[in-house]
Amino acid sequence: MSDLSQEVKSELEEQIKTLESQLTGNLFDDMDIKDQIHNIKMKINGVKPVSSTFECVGCGS
Repeated sequence: MSDLSQEVKSELEEQIKTLESQLTGNLFDDMDIKDQIHNIKMKINGVKPVSSTFECVGCGS
């Protein structure tokens, strides 16, 4: 579970909404935006990004 405050979660969710409004429907054009959305969702859910050097608590890797 994430240790983010409700205020920070709300800000991140707003960022997701903003990014989603920029999606074009073209897979190649949207790849960077979808990656940003995915990374924000991982922060909200407390999941370790691939580039993180910290161990993942959820999966034990």
